[in-house]
Amino acid sequence: MNWKCKHTWPKAMKNTAWCLMGCSIGDFGTILFFQINNIDFPLLGIMVLAIINGLITSIILETIVLTKELGIKRAFNTAIGMSLISMISMEASMNIVDYIATGGAILNLWVVPIMLIFGFITPLPYNYWRLKKYGISCH
Repeated sequence: MNWKCKHTWPKAMKNTAWCLMGCSIGDFGTILFFQINNIDFPLLGIMVLAIINGLITSIILETIVLTKELGIKRAFNTAIGMSLISMISMEASMNIVDYIATGGAILNLWVVPIMLIFGFITPLPYNYWRLKKYGISCH
């Protein structure tokens, strides 16, 4: 495996950034909903819902991006099948950072960039490997 390919890293970063955008919408939206509404709900429950919603919004975004190129059915199947491991690792890392930094599912302006950095870095090697090995990408 060549980990120094100058053509694959930019593509892997682009794919990861799209995934991060989709995951962040659902994840941050869920945490913010509970935070703003002061809903008494178990921390683990909020984080699980945030992860699930992040996966859903990422799949929706990727489907939208791919629909023009592949058609809706194929775009949806591609979005579901190609980046689930990437999305799960991204979501888990963002929520772990949030928990370690704030002690809960709490969004603060200072923690969001840190969450995004870890959410980007965590799945990046997997996305690179997948591109290099299979030539498969979502975008």
